[in-house]
Amino acid sequence: MRSILLGLCLLMFDLGTAGAQVRIKDIADVEGVRQNQLVGYGLVVGLNGTGDRLDAAVFTRQSLIGMLERLGVNTRDQEAKLQTKNVAAVIVTADLPAFARTGSRIDVAVSALGDSTNLTGGMLLVTPLLGADGEVFAVSQGAVATGAIAARGAAASVTRGVPTSARISNGATVERELGYKLGAKPILRLGLRNPDLTTARRIASAVNTALGGSLARATDPRTVVLDFTGRDVIDSLARIEDLRVEPDSPAVVIIDEASGTIVMGANVRISTVAIAQGNLTIRVTETPEVSQPGALSGGTTAVVPRTHIQIDDGQDKRLGILNTGVTLRDLVGSLNALGVGPRDMISILQSIKAAGALQAELEVR
Repeated sequence: MRSILLGLCLLMFDLGTAGAQVRIKDIADVEGVRQNQLVGYGLVVGLNGTGDRLDAAVFTRQSLIGMLERLGVNTRDQEAKLQTKNVAAVIVTADLPAFARTGSRIDVAVSALGDSTNLTGGMLLVTPLLGADGEVFAVSQGAVATGAIAARGAAASVTRGVPTSARISNGATVERELGYKLGAKPILRLGLRNPDLTTARRIASAVNTALGGSLARATDPRTVVLDFTGRDVIDSLARIEDLRVEPDSPAVVIIDEASGTIVMGANVRISTVAIAQGNLTIRVTETPEVSQPGALSGGTTAVVPRTHIQIDDGQDKRLGILNTGVTLRDLVGSLNALGVGPRDMISILQSIKAAGALQAELEVR
């Protein structure tokens, strides 16, 4: 029986320890393995009268005329009579994944550029997608889907979602590959998404322990250099990306005054400090009553004022003392025990920081 209890305790300890650890692939990226942004300009046709007004959107008119000329239709002489409302100019964006091959499909986002009110039911015509260097990496075409609902009547209208933004699943075909060969580089760098020197050192130690030798070293809070000289680069990366480490984080308190949101890290500590919170609140409520005379009394109906005044001077509040080294849980529990709301808690945290008792960085946004 004693051995069973000991085994359960060890199991609970292992679960608690593993719960604080994360995989290296979840907190760091391999240098060069990244997405690339693509952008293009195109036309969506087939709209039900919700397209751009050609008199106002000059770029839509010129694009439509140019497209028709490429298809063998000359409309230059009838440009003034071109008044279709079923065409909209759009910007098409997409993210080109790392190692995307020619012929693979990617999703695209479509956004109205002119005064179109709804892209639902439209068809995006062939649109080249360009990279930052101006080269075409993909070509997009297909039916757009907004997922929005828009209905309008003579006196009211209802809109749910954003009908001027749409997506096309697998709407672009990759035409050009990026010339990056990961396996040909024996020296790589891991970039931490949240820079921290302790976390970088732990990653380097975990890699060296798993693969043997001293092939990993932390050079700064964001970077861990990997030297795979004489090793299979792909196999080595596959082995280390599932290694688990416990990331460290600085003590920080982030305050968003606009929304009253407070986020505190686990390492926040408070020195000995006394806190009291209470405001004088006066509430005046007017509840007038109507005085109705009896029948044949000769009196008149009158409104009798009734005023109720409440004063809250904070007598139920108490002075709370936080001892040295209290944890985040103790801090939140103590402030909640004082009946402190989010807005008052912001002022208290700022005052604690001003008093030098908050052992953390305070960021107000």
